[in-house]
Amino acid sequence: MAKAKYWEKLDGKKVKCTLCPHSCVIPEGGKGICNIRENIDGELIAAGYGRTTSLAMDPIEKKPLFHFKPGSLILSVAPNGCNLKCRWCQNWQISQEVVPTRFIDPKLLVDIAIRENSVGIAFTYTEPLIWFEYIIDVAKVGKPKGLSMVAVTNGYINPEPLNELLDYIDAMNIDLKAMDDEVYRKLIGGRLEPVLNTVRTSAKRILIEVTNLLIPGVNDSDDQIKRLVDFIADVDPKIPVHFSRYFPAWKFNAPPTPVKTLLRAREIASEKLEYVYLGNVYIPDAEDTFCPYCGNKLVSRSGFYAKKVGITEDGKCSKCGKDVDIVL
Repeated sequence: MAKAKYWEKLDGKKVKCTLCPHSCVIPEGGKGICNIRENIDGELIAAGYGRTTSLAMDPIEKKPLFHFKPGSLILSVAPNGCNLKCRWCQNWQISQEVVPTRFIDPKLLVDIAIRENSVGIAFTYTEPLIWFEYIIDVAKVGKPKGLSMVAVTNGYINPEPLNELLDYIDAMNIDLKAMDDEVYRKLIGGRLEPVLNTVRTSAKRILIEVTNLLIPGVNDSDDQIKRLVDFIADVDPKIPVHFSRYFPAWKFNAPPTPVKTLLRAREIASEKLEYVYLGNVYIPDAEDTFCPYCGNKLVSRSGFYAKKVGITEDGKCSKCGKDVDIVL
């Protein structure tokens, strides 16, 4: 356990957590919505600090991150909890239920990453930002040793802690679930605007990519897609966007996303965005990276296998010579 950051004392030994927009008021002995921040004797404690549900070496493309060290492997870890309640969560067993965990000290986690020749450490699978204190402590040990820090997140965090965290994170994939606050409130258990703020703020500081899981009847209309595309284009049209195919999971049983919806999303997005990918479906070239200036294929992907095919050693397109928008 570790003392949590970002909270306030209230009367009667209650505390108010200010890490994320839920602003949970937690009585003594209680936990926040995230399930790992706990009021112990009137103090907010990061009770889930270092308590890990999952540990695996993954291709970085699995995150998905396509513009950060393509073709590399990264040590991936997850806490037991989440601050949202997406009804279609594919990892609900470890995000919504209490499961056995193993404590991994930050130094040990870094040692494991180095031993496995990992490019860094990815905080992923559930919601890593509720692991705020642990991420920073791991980064303080790992970054001086050359490890990159990656977060795959729902982006539901307050501005002040986000700005602190961005000093320690090298890349993020942010799950922008819908451009509709009502969807966030009714089906996700949060609000849209804080996530939009995370995208805007993070894009100015680090490499980010955005994932949008297209769910029939929820966020797959042309209007929803256009609003998302317009928002990303206004922030930075170079931000890679992944439209991902949904499959039924946990408490949601809508049919899988039709492939034609994914193709339509790509068509709409490609009018304003430079890098658009389709995930959870096999479509030739749908996950390859092309130079936006000359069309040269820069990175070829098949499944989670990636190969740089059109990038010079000094990070330029091998055809037109422009700098590539990829961290190599």
